[in-house]
Amino acid sequence: MDHQEAVRIWTKVKQNSPLVHNITNVVVTNFTANGLLALGASPIMAYAKEEVADVAKISGALVLNIGTLNETEIHAMKLAGASANEHGVPVVFDPVGAGATAYRTNTARDLLSTLKVDILRGNAAEVANVVGREWRIKGVDAGAGDGDVVELAKFAAEQLNAVVVITGKEDVVASGPSAYVVRNGDVILTRVTGTGCLLTSVIGAFAAVESDYAKASAAALVVYGVAAEIAAAKTAEQGPGSFQIEFLNQLANVSAADIERLGRMERMDV
Repeated sequence: MDHQEAVRIWTKVKQNSPLVHNITNVVVTNFTANGLLALGASPIMAYAKEEVADVAKISGALVLNIGTLNETEIHAMKLAGASANEHGVPVVFDPVGAGATAYRTNTARDLLSTLKVDILRGNAAEVANVVGREWRIKGVDAGAGDGDVVELAKFAAEQLNAVVVITGKEDVVASGPSAYVVRNGDVILTRVTGTGCLLTSVIGAFAAVESDYAKASAAALVVYGVAAEIAAAKTAEQGPGSFQIEFLNQLANVSAADIERLGRMERMDV
């Protein structure tokens, strides 16, 4: 996996415009849809239990996000997930706030035990709490903690039989004996609501066109991070509002040359 491979997968997203079915939280729905459109994917936000199974089976990927969970939404997620599993559609799961409350933690674990999740994307605290590891968490945005993130990602991948993506200052993708570490992005991403949730959906778009989900995830992280770096540079001193708009612009305008020039990714055998 190198930057040219990341460009290849990104190009397939732009060419194929995969349909990404999002059952996500109310805080980020608009930003997620706009981000996927900017990238070149085709978003659909379908929540009703009467249609989620039908939408999931015709989608390129299904993204489940428990940011503003309730029992109706959980039921819809299970219906959509079962349909995606039956029809070979990759399922990407974002366990937002797992560890913050027992309800969130138990819901995340229940979904993971009920459905075949292909990719789990969260911060270190969320992933640790899903797999029963101790990690500090405060609210739904905290990811800081003491521990080896690469080891945690590898452990979680083995426990869940899934690709595990842990995002933070450095992003880690673990699957089997190897891991990718991606060092792109900008700290201003943490000052805009929904950037992590959008990233999960972007990973879904990449997984829709690439069957090696670890490669798809790493490529998505590189493209996303490079776009964020360019947007941050263009809006320096202007604040997160300007960055948010420019970030959408860069998801649309980032080039293959940008990705190859700025991408910072390495493979680690662990």
